[in-house]
Amino acid sequence: MPKNNKYTCLIIDDEPLAIEVIQEHLENFSEQIECIGTFTKPIESLQVLNTENVDILFLDINMPAINGIEFIKALPNKPYVIFTTAYREFAVDAFELNALDYLVKPVSTARFLKSINRFLLMQSENAQDKKANEFILIKADKKTYKIPSDSISYIESLDNYIKINTSSKSLICYDSLSSIENDLPAEAFLRIHRSYIINVNRIDHYTSSYVRIDDQQLTIGRNYKEQVRNALEN
Repeated sequence: MPKNNKYTCLIIDDEPLAIEVIQEHLENFSEQIECIGTFTKPIESLQVLNTENVDILFLDINMPAINGIEFIKALPNKPYVIFTTAYREFAVDAFELNALDYLVKPVSTARFLKSINRFLLMQSENAQDKKANEFILIKADKKTYKIPSDSISYIESLDNYIKINTSSKSLICYDSLSSIENDLPAEAFLRIHRSYIINVNRIDHYTSSYVRIDDQQLTIGRNYKEQVRNALEN
């Protein structure tokens, strides 16, 4: 569950009455979801979207100046989007943008309930996945070590072995970077070289050529430069 035990949402629709309908539906989920803003013009919502943590965006499509689909395409950091519209023909475009749902007006309570339950189920599954990734099990020295993922600084490939470097120790085990990469939380770990996976939260500084972690200068591979730049700068 997020901070203050509530998820946050915004509503964007050029029709004030349509905003009121969504707000009325949200009253059924007042203990779980808080509306932190409503807007009749998408551009006016940018400050909130860029400065606040928004979990769900209820978004109309057919609006003046910029429609909802073009607006979402322009956002660098996208929350979960539930489109609310009177037009069915935009559904394919909406789902190509990985929209959480597509609600056709007038939105019934039952249909709204289904949409919110889908969101809550996804959050529950994400929380379980995150908890499962809090530790990894490593076999080394005829022992099994339970290592907190956030304690790992970087992992280095040594031919048929890997060296796991944490804040307090290093372990060498028979494994591959490709294999262990699947066990690590994707939001925190990044492959920067065929021989290195790093914890981005442990970076001291970086350039276009290397990353500095724990007084170690780790080279960014030529084939990984664009991927690393996009991950660290976006």
